Amino acid sequence: MTIEIGNKAPQFTLPDADEQKVALKDLLGQWVVLYFYPRADTPGCTTQACEFTDSIKDFEGMDATVVGISPDKPEKLAKFIAKHKLKVTLLSDPEVKVMTKYEAWGSKISFGTKVLGVKRSTVIIDPKGKVAHRWKSVKAKGHAEKVRDKIAALRAEAS
Repeated sequence: MTIEIGNKAPQFTLPDADEQKVALKDLLGQWVVLYFYPRADTPGCTTQACEFTDSIKDFEGMDATVVGISPDKPEKLAKFIAKHKLKVTLLSDPEVKVMTKYEAWGSKISFGTKVLGVKRSTVIIDPKGKVAHRWKSVKAKGHAEKVRDKIAALRAEAS
């Protein structure tokens, strides 16, 4: 299955920082921002999570929930959330099964070397559970604003 606009988003259930299960099906009826990031508490990932947190009221006002997914264990996510007072939901995918489904795991170039890892990317899922937009590769800084603008545009198209 490929992640393409209009396709049904792959279902998943993953633990959050409190080890509570979060399932995509439970988020139906609202916009979902799924962003994939390499590792909690690294500079780029912190920038991205803090920018989403700073904009959380805007996302909530557009009936959108922001969910970050990384290979980190729940305990590490909990420390990351506490340290930076994050207001986004972070999910743990240590076996990278969900990241693989969403094409956010695989070969990439890091500092000039080909490595296997997380591809920093984002998928917007519409309230019906379909892929509405996808960024295959993103820069952490300024990305939350681009996502916010895209959801506003998608909502305008849908109404």
